[in-house]
Amino acid sequence: MSNVETYLDYAATTPVSENVIVVMSEALKASFGNPSSSYSIGRDTHRQIEEARKHIAHSIHANPTDIIFTSCGTEANDSALIQTARRLKNKGNHIISTAAEHSSIYQTLKLLKQEGFEVTTLDFDQAGHIDLDALKQALTPKTTIVSIMAGNNEVGSLQDLQAIGDFCREHELFFQTDTVQTYMKVPLDVEQYHIDAMSLSAHKIYGPKGVGFLYYRHATRDFTPYLPGGGQENGHRAGTEAIHQILGMDEAIRWLETHQQAHHDHLIQMRNLFLDQAEKQGLHFEINGPQTPELPHILSVYWPGHESQEVLDFLDQQNIYISAGSACNACSISPSRVLVDMYGLKSPRVSETLRISFGWPTTAADIDRLVDALVAFDHDHPAEI
Repeated sequence: MSNVETYLDYAATTPVSENVIVVMSEALKASFGNPSSSYSIGRDTHRQIEEARKHIAHSIHANPTDIIFTSCGTEANDSALIQTARRLKNKGNHIISTAAEHSSIYQTLKLLKQEGFEVTTLDFDQAGHIDLDALKQALTPKTTIVSIMAGNNEVGSLQDLQAIGDFCREHELFFQTDTVQTYMKVPLDVEQYHIDAMSLSAHKIYGPKGVGFLYYRHATRDFTPYLPGGGQENGHRAGTEAIHQILGMDEAIRWLETHQQAHHDHLIQMRNLFLDQAEKQGLHFEINGPQTPELPHILSVYWPGHESQEVLDFLDQQNIYISAGSACNACSISPSRVLVDMYGLKSPRVSETLRISFGWPTTAADIDRLVDALVAFDHDHPAEI
């Protein structure tokens, strides 16, 4: 077994970039003042947090007072959906979402159902998109919220945010969207797309784990605090802010803004290289979801006759790391909800799919190692179809 490690699961998490580590280390040493303190070192820490807030707001054309720092994308999704549903309950108790949302939305909707909310889930087609006509048909007089992810974390499909946002604006619906996989991969404008709430987790963009943000339109007026305590985050989230985490996330965003086109082009290049090399080596894959790249870093492939878990176990022994789907469901024996929704529970794609996701550190050598390992597995475990 080679000692070289090949990581190709960037949709699950990304390594923290060196420039982010430098910024975080400096913050841990120099920016230790409590940002709620009135003396100078506290005021300086508070100023740095507000500068990061302004910059992040600018990246999505938002008002800085509508940015709330959180621990992760899950917290952002959960808190936005739960408190909005409860706040608008006097207007209606119906929510429209999809059957292929991230677990943070899926499980939160189950909780809201227990509270008496009604939920309509739209299906994905085999390209990973919702039917906009189905969205329109799902509307009822009781509908208050549309919660549809911007980009899917398993098959890499993008939804038509403009059309969904226009629909929500026309019918005065609250539009919440999970953008954890999408932010900094494709442009996002909360005004253009009429987005009322969106989420981000820093560890998906070469930042640290344990920090993210929630954009919530008119947060000062409409967002109900869900962590009681102090008045941090403009009264929206109690708890002393983790300055090193926030500045690390901000640095990761600044780097990606500067390198966004080069980053996108590199991801596409690595994706194409894998598909080309696989074809040359006689590996017969079928792409799940969109046939041309939408989220550039995610590639989901069906490998007929090869059980996903067997492939992953073999690759793990070679120090090669990919996945079969969402990292949040990696330890679950349940089939992927996304693939079941797209292809049906009895489809072999549900148990014979691999998700390969690329990042800035991905090299041609990484692709070569993965393809060579898959060829070796295919030789030792010929397809049983």
